[in-house]
Amino acid sequence: MHKRSILFLPLFVLLFFLTGCVQNEIVLQPQESRQESQSQNNNGWAKQTNVEEDVDISDIEEQSTAVTESPTTIEEEMPRKRVARIPFPVHEYRKLSTIGKGTIKGAIYLRDMYGQKIPGKGTRLYLNPVTSYSNQWYKESYLGGAKMEKADSRLFNYLRFTAADNEGNFAFYAVPSGSYYLIGTVKCGYECGYDSPKNVRIATRVSVVGNQVVQKDLVKSIE
Repeated sequence: MHKRSILFLPLFVLLFFLTGCVQNEIVLQPQESRQESQSQNNNGWAKQTNVEEDVDISDIEEQSTAVTESPTTIEEEMPRKRVARIPFPVHEYRKLSTIGKGTIKGAIYLRDMYGQKIPGKGTRLYLNPVTSYSNQWYKESYLGGAKMEKADSRLFNYLRFTAADNEGNFAFYAVPSGSYYLIGTVKCGYECGYDSPKNVRIATRVSVVGNQVVQKDLVKSIE
């Protein structure tokens, strides 16, 4: 009996060490990943936006006419070196509302020298929240006619798109309260004095609060 106990003693010792070394595996999600996931879940408005669209807010299309803002005229600008964008202001965009009930609607068109309307038939429009980032675009590109470097891809989470009908009428629904740049293009050729059709960009600022229905046309006159 004593010999048998001695034989089993090493076995008990071995089992003790083996069970003591085995621990349950705990997987911790990195803090950065958790924050990013939470941010994506909170941005309900971004989920409604088609972020797959390859839209550069400096020029909606490669053939867009670079123009300077004028109350009554459109002036073409010579090609310039692309302007560097400021760093993307993450803190500004995190403060933006992501859920809303507002409506922004109107019509997009050019007005020729005879007062006739040239509608933006089926053109795409978008709302770009007013921030220091979009203010730079408005000042440098839209008003100044300069071409900008490609926009930060994070911007597209905050844009909202729609399309005009054949008469140039458009509408944005469920818009969060805030101020936006309303932007679109109208294709125009000989009516505008061009030898071939070009896309003329138009932009203006608009604000909406709560469940307001805001009427705002996008118009540019040609002489």
